Amino acid sequence: MAVSTPRFVALQHRDFRLVWTSNFVSIVGTQMQLVAINWHIYELLAGTSLTIDLFGRTVSLNPEALGLGGVGLMRVIPIALFALVGGTLADITNRRKLLIWTNSVAALLAFLLAAANFTGRDTLWIIYLLTALTSAATAFSGPAFQSLIPNLVPREHLTNAISLNSIAFQTATVAGPAVAGLVISRFAVGWVYTINAVSFGAIILALAILRYRGVRAALDTGLNGKAIMEGWRFVRSTRIIWSSMLLDFFATFFSSARTMLPLVAGQILNVGAQGYGLLATADAVGSLMAGSVLSLRKDIYRQGLVLLSSVALYGLATALFGLSTSFAISYLLFMAVGASDTVSTVIRQTIRQVMTPDRLRGRMTGINQIFFMGGPQLGELEAGLVAAAFGVPFAIVSGGLATIFMAAIIAWRYPRLRHYTASTLEEDQRRAEAAAG
Repeated sequence: MAVSTPRFVALQHRDFRLVWTSNFVSIVGTQMQLVAINWHIYELLAGTSLTIDLFGRTVSLNPEALGLGGVGLMRVIPIALFALVGGTLADITNRRKLLIWTNSVAALLAFLLAAANFTGRDTLWIIYLLTALTSAATAFSGPAFQSLIPNLVPREHLTNAISLNSIAFQTATVAGPAVAGLVISRFAVGWVYTINAVSFGAIILALAILRYRGVRAALDTGLNGKAIMEGWRFVRSTRIIWSSMLLDFFATFFSSARTMLPLVAGQILNVGAQGYGLLATADAVGSLMAGSVLSLRKDIYRQGLVLLSSVALYGLATALFGLSTSFAISYLLFMAVGASDTVSTVIRQTIRQVMTPDRLRGRMTGINQIFFMGGPQLGELEAGLVAAAFGVPFAIVSGGLATIFMAAIIAWRYPRLRHYTASTLEEDQRRAEAAAG
């Protein structure tokens, strides 16, 4: 049924409607699994101890924090290795078929996680291995999905489609952790992995019945170093895109408060698995609220200043979150983390998508995936190491303050980003297309 409201005009198109609906179901399952893995590792390592000899002194470390930090390392290595390849494949192959294969692999890996839990073979290293393989699948599916959307709607409806995808993601990140908390508290964590595996069936079916069957590859040279480097040169020569990616990386690297949520919920706030699931929805609730407000605005004029300010607010809210011992205050502060992150994300995505030619969109997205996902995953490792040595509150607070500092450095180093406005977008787009050749 066509939707007449202009705000949802992209849903009038059958293919986009199928992908949008099924992707929402899949994201809910994925968000459930992300929360479940953190809690799973926390439970596996709870009650264990770890000491090391440091310069003749015995130092006690927090094994739960180290274990959670290791998850980030397992996720970032495959992204670093395969994101550029995945982005290039998204430009030279049939994106629909590529997505069917990658989502099928992700479903199988989720089933294996469930099987490991149900059979009692869920060791830390099994979880790490399956997490790394899932991240590798994401390195290929992420660029393909983002590059597919412009093929499903007319150009004049693309902004609306991107906005709807953002709303779907934000809503799913509210529902997923909350449902995961309920399932974990009542059943085995393996049921969360099972639900996620089944949820991939929705997007696989939708992709299989799309009327859009793909177009001829944008490149005739195939998958090679020249094709990969073309995307890299484009991103590096477009300073607005490059500086926004750096900002994205440093902000998420230092402000990975989500990594420490199981410890915050279990050891500081003492609210258990259900409270953990509820707390994990806070940043998504803030994101959804901010996204709804932004959808009512025609445009953000001083985009550079708003972008930098929102990242600084993101760091401040994170630092205050690390100091809180009240569940209500922690929830509100984590909402502020999500809201400020959404404002900066909307601006960054708008700049990148508009300035990037279609033939380079997959490779640009692949490079951005390294920054966008590499930052928080490496940040999980950093947060885990700092928390293990100095405590959870110190890790979160110091990360938030470091984010504010890095935002100031980027603002000073890239004055063009600081002074960037909506009126300069058309000029920068022409320069980006020229740089792409």
